[in-house]
Amino acid sequence: MIAIFSDTHSPRGHELEGEALSAAREADVVIHAGDFTSVSALEAFQAECDRLFAVHGNADSAAVRDRLPTARTVDEEGVRFAVTHRREGGATGLSMFGRSRDADVVVSGHTHRPTLVETDDVVLVNPGSHAQPRGNRLGFAVLESRPDGFEIELRQPGGTPIDAIDRSRNGSSD
Repeated sequence: MIAIFSDTHSPRGHELEGEALSAAREADVVIHAGDFTSVSALEAFQAECDRLFAVHGNADSAAVRDRLPTARTVDEEGVRFAVTHRREGGATGLSMFGRSRDADVVVSGHTHRPTLVETDDVVLVNPGSHAQPRGNRLGFAVLESRPDGFEIELRQPGGTPIDAIDRSRNGSSD
């Protein structure tokens, strides 16, 4: 299982609770799309996760930016992720970013709005924020890989599902 987070915006720690905290602890990999804000928040995530792949966001301190790239590609469980905090051009810009990295899934943040968008080439996921919703629902995402594809689900921190996409390896939804 892969847990996906973004936009923690904390001066103290990871701000995880409920199912979001369980997912971070139990995941094989955690992906974070930036805006930890503080080194304390980044290090708190690192302490909870076996393996954390993160990028920095626009609100991250200089110390966090020094530790994390702006974008990265992650290959896990047969799925290729292109990770960035934000990309100009909305869904089109994110899709182009994903195609340029031969990704199956593009993970982004910034808007604090949990969103799943399926395109012909990639699935776009913004997990929202598990801690600072800014008028949106609190959110995070979980991806389960299968031999024939993957399912990605947006959830509220308590575990309530928000949205899901089930995708086969040939690029179609089931």
